[in-house]
Amino acid sequence: MRAIAFTASLPATDPNALVDLTLPLPEPGPRDLRVRVEAVSVNPVDTKVRARAGSDTPRVLGYDAAGIVDAVGTAVTLFKPGDRVYYAGTIDRPGTNAEYHLVDERIVGRMPATLDFAEAAALPLTTITAYELLFDRIGVRKGKGADQRSLLVVGGAGGVGSMAIQLARALTDLTVIATASRPETVDWVKGLGAHHVVDHRKPLAEEVARIGVPAVDIVLALTQTIHHWPAIQKLVAPQGRVGVIDDMPALDIVPFKGKAVGIHWESMFTRPVHQTADMIEQHKLLNEVAGLVEAGKIRTTLTNRVRPINAATLRDVHQLVESGRSIGKTVVEGW
Repeated sequence: MRAIAFTASLPATDPNALVDLTLPLPEPGPRDLRVRVEAVSVNPVDTKVRARAGSDTPRVLGYDAAGIVDAVGTAVTLFKPGDRVYYAGTIDRPGTNAEYHLVDERIVGRMPATLDFAEAAALPLTTITAYELLFDRIGVRKGKGADQRSLLVVGGAGGVGSMAIQLARALTDLTVIATASRPETVDWVKGLGAHHVVDHRKPLAEEVARIGVPAVDIVLALTQTIHHWPAIQKLVAPQGRVGVIDDMPALDIVPFKGKAVGIHWESMFTRPVHQTADMIEQHKLLNEVAGLVEAGKIRTTLTNRVRPINAATLRDVHQLVESGRSIGKTVVEGW
């Protein structure tokens, strides 16, 4: 089968940063689906792994996919060959940048019937991250009137921010404040449902105060967290919650003690990497979101589709993601 991999940590502009190769067709384990991959998206984790983790043998990246189940393992009960699925996979197995991919059925969802493969492939990783951060880590309560706190999404136009805004609006009564700094990103987060937009290039605590919010109950620190950390300390409410996804060498949480603020880490790979007892929750949440998409309550964050799936195309998309100026998601489709 065709696949795209890397061995050395090289700049995305280098022709050898990602290369085309042929690999044997993988055989599914007991709980595995073998998926014929139709579309993949690129996330910051792809670029970080490529840039930081060299490999003695070719390593296939890719942590988002939509495709068709080709074969199933002996213990599979949730899917059958021919089913259309979407999922993010896991960081400790070969990635989705391959014609056929093995994935545990417990982290796979049924693909929304109203989306094509590219539209669906934009969603899984960012959806899982935003959903787990809001509902599993911070404990936001779903339902009308159940939770009327304020939510600040730092980096609202990014992939996770885009899904956090939509999930909060579709499933909760939170007041959603998103940060954005360019006219196009301001329009994007407003279109996703943000009640208020503030500029993260300006002093963030002052920006939040400007819209009449004295303190924020929940902060999702999704990007440049070290830079925004002092401002978050000021603007978060006593007994508030801060959710973090950034990779950082260190983070000082001591200043939050006086306000009794909870700090919550999220990594959407935790459940599959550690094979947790509740691993199937990712299957359930992806199915829930598929229903929300079909009901018109959540939309795909696809903003750019390119083809075909090969090393040259993926190198270009890696460069776009690394620029930090993309809005929504870029998806690569078709072989």
